[in-house]
Amino acid sequence: MSNIEIKTFDKADETRTFEGQGWADFVTVGGRTVARGHFEPGWRWSRNVKPIVGGDLCQVSHLGYCLEGRMRVTMGDGTERELTPGEVAAIPPGHDAEVVGSETCVFLDFGEIAEYALPK
Repeated sequence: MSNIEIKTFDKADETRTFEGQGWADFVTVGGRTVARGHFEPGWRWSRNVKPIVGGDLCQVSHLGYCLEGRMRVTMGDGTERELTPGEVAAIPPGHDAEVVGSETCVFLDFGEIAEYALPK
């Protein structure tokens, strides 16, 4: 018999706050972790997550959907792309990211997100 597992971000398994300007809620279903990040205006990975995890660039692979707001992703080679609501993105490791504009960016992440923003 198969079991259907359902969870809600309103009762997340875990919430991780960044160094100011946002947080992410995490749920694990079917053995996979999914996150809903709230990145507030002014948030930048190198300022708000790097102090938690260390390193020069984010080393997490993201596969996600932008629900609200905008985010600019800059790869280590200088390539930049901007995510807007309704877009799906695959972002490889080795990047920085920042919120663009005055609206919170809300991003659903189905990638290798289980270890995101955990202290090393």
